[in-house]
Amino acid sequence: MGSGPLDRRTLVAAGAGLVLAAPAIVRAAPAKPRVTMKTARGTIVVELEDKRAPLTSANFLRYVDAKAYDGGTFFRAARTPGMKKDGTIVGAPPAKVRPFPPIRHEPTTKTGLKHLNGTLSLGRFAPGTATNNFFICVGDQPYLDAHPGEPGDNLGYAAFGRVVSGMSVVEKILSLPTNGETKFKDQAGQWLKPPVPIESMRRG
Repeated sequence: MGSGPLDRRTLVAAGAGLVLAAPAIVRAAPAKPRVTMKTARGTIVVELEDKRAPLTSANFLRYVDAKAYDGGTFFRAARTPGMKKDGTIVGAPPAKVRPFPPIRHEPTTKTGLKHLNGTLSLGRFAPGTATNNFFICVGDQPYLDAHPGEPGDNLGYAAFGRVVSGMSVVEKILSLPTNGETKFKDQAGQWLKPPVPIESMRRG
């Protein structure tokens, strides 16, 4: 067949059709991993920021995949002084679970994440000691972010996700009685009695 003007227009039109169709075959970005926490007080679903806080997210998923949190508890509810509906709840595996090696700290100044209402974050003592204790914020908690330039340990905590379902369960846990015993004097009046059992934690 000859390649006259009509043929060229047909080819151009066909090429344009391919260009227009191209976006339809572009693959969507992978979804952020989610974890479902089933507790004795209800179900909480969290979504992890695995691109912004890769080390902390991978560490948490390692425990989840090992089923290490099954049989654990939310054992602490630290209410903000003067604001009974704000604070944090803290969860951990059973005491018998041997932790994996601690991970390098990912401060909020590096990840760009903040401790806002529903934020999931990793507990620690000194920077670089974090293993498997985690907490969830109720209300904005900016004092938990890194604050470079301030005296002392100013690196804050490693935020790495947020609650996407079940925030009412988190709020309920925060409101429970906190007259449990603790060896940490600065946590007096913050330990749940009884603690809230974590029945299971799974991806999805």
